[in-house]
Amino acid sequence: MHVMNFTPSPVQAQIREAIERVCAPFDADYWMRKDQEGGFPDDFHHALAESGWLGIAMPEAYGGAGLGISEAALMMHTISATGAGFSGASAVHMNIFGLHPVVVFGTAEQKQRWLPPLIAGTDRACFAVTEPNTGLNTLKLKTLAVRDGDHYVVHGQKVWISTAQVANKMLLLARTTPIEECKGTEGLSLFYTDMDRSKMDVHEIEKMGRKCVDSNQVFIDGLCIPVDDLVGEEGKGFSYILHGLNPERILIASEAVGLGRAALKRATGYANEREVFGRPIGQNQGIQHPLAKSWMELEAADLMVQKAAWLYDQKLNCAVEANSAKYLAAEACYHACENAIFTHGGMGYAKEYQVERYLRESWIPRLAPVSPQLILCFIAEKVLGLPRSY
Repeated sequence: MHVMNFTPSPVQAQIREAIERVCAPFDADYWMRKDQEGGFPDDFHHALAESGWLGIAMPEAYGGAGLGISEAALMMHTISATGAGFSGASAVHMNIFGLHPVVVFGTAEQKQRWLPPLIAGTDRACFAVTEPNTGLNTLKLKTLAVRDGDHYVVHGQKVWISTAQVANKMLLLARTTPIEECKGTEGLSLFYTDMDRSKMDVHEIEKMGRKCVDSNQVFIDGLCIPVDDLVGEEGKGFSYILHGLNPERILIASEAVGLGRAALKRATGYANEREVFGRPIGQNQGIQHPLAKSWMELEAADLMVQKAAWLYDQKLNCAVEANSAKYLAAEACYHACENAIFTHGGMGYAKEYQVERYLRESWIPRLAPVSPQLILCFIAEKVLGLPRSY
């Protein structure tokens, strides 16, 4: 087993420099425009795909780089920290972790069919799990997939499905066994299939931030999915998606730290330049102390991200650390963005200084992909041994 080392390796240093180079043309004005006008950042997605970054954690046999979640987290942190925030990170996030269940449980034929186009950026995938009436109670999902010969017919609803406006593929969790016949975690199946829009209605949800990466309610009415698009065994889908949840939380946490650091950089820059009463406002402890506190909170959260990613890459249990990283990074990010607005004073409310956009985007990791309250329940039960509360 390797000893954990906090000095960036030569590979990690190269990743950071290369990602910063790819992101350089996509500056603050670009992301402000995307925030105001919407429209998927195709050119940004294409630039990362063309440089080969969409397959950073995918197997080399299918065109990926075969690196770990540690490297993927560094990449997503770097994207976010350039000021792209969650607008940039969410545009490529699904590519990095989303098909991990396929990597682990898919057949060689499925991986050959599905992974290269995703890595090349010619396929775009969305992740359809959450439903309007079940929330985080995933085992109670109602979307139904009924076997009919060589295909399944699907009816149901999904909500908060990112990129469903632009995706041509969908990773779908659906019920294949009636709920009353299910024991434990069985009864749900995982599919990776084409978005047949003649059998689906995709309605965009207008939201607070990240306008350029759409979120949607999806209504599925008679979607036909070939049996060949079933991932692994029927009824085992819930256990398969669990393999993607910890890496996703690690990546979201890393993106949150990146956004917090982007906010902190703008705030300290402004505090050094802005003069009131004949001195830079950054000389005042009332400005200094909140920013110094945010720096420490972001550093601490980043250490938990690194620990969780390292454990995952060592194939060790990382559920506690991945959830903790998500919680700590989201809070540190939010407070850094809030402090950035306070540092700018009234100008922090103005769009031209960027930080109000950062604050709006900082709500994403606080709310998704799992609520902070459920993480606290998880830590209380699994770490502290307290009785389960739900």
